[in-house]
Amino acid sequence: MKLYTKTGDHGETALFGGGRVQKDHQRVAAYGTIDELNSLLGVARAAKPCAEVDDWLDTVQRQLFQLGTDLATPLESAASWVTRVAPEQTQWLEASIDRMTAELEPLRNFILPGGVPAAAHVQLARAVCRRAEREIVALASTDEINPNILAYINRLSDWLFTLARYENMRAGEAESKWSLRP
Repeated sequence: MKLYTKTGDHGETALFGGGRVQKDHQRVAAYGTIDELNSLLGVARAAKPCAEVDDWLDTVQRQLFQLGTDLATPLESAASWVTRVAPEQTQWLEASIDRMTAELEPLRNFILPGGVPAAAHVQLARAVCRRAEREIVALASTDEINPNILAYINRLSDWLFTLARYENMRAGEAESKWSLRP
């Protein structure tokens, strides 16, 4: 099977469940940014975080593939094979945030992104996650989407922030705090 199909050579792409849209369609922008986010998590994993963080990143990467598929499949589509994002995935993020937060120093300042390479990459992924959220909100203003996606992506940026702090803590790296007073 060839990787290239030539069906997108005129600026269109196929959606799961049928139909075609222009490649600059808001739906494509939303799931394309999710793909970018997933790739950044792969870069974070390549930076060799602790085993626990790596396992969690693997879980989230798999969830992001599901989320991208959900976004690429209009709700009215007859694609019964698509598994939609469910509330349990957001609940998993929340439980994970709570577990990490219990081990972290209480947050009293803004934290500058950085630290060990894996944590710095996770912070970059967090910023892209926020952009993905904006893209998804824009899509939701014109097309009906699975409402669980917005809750998940909002919680994911919190999870990524917490995960970066957790990875730095596990690596013994001090946080670089920011305040209004130099």
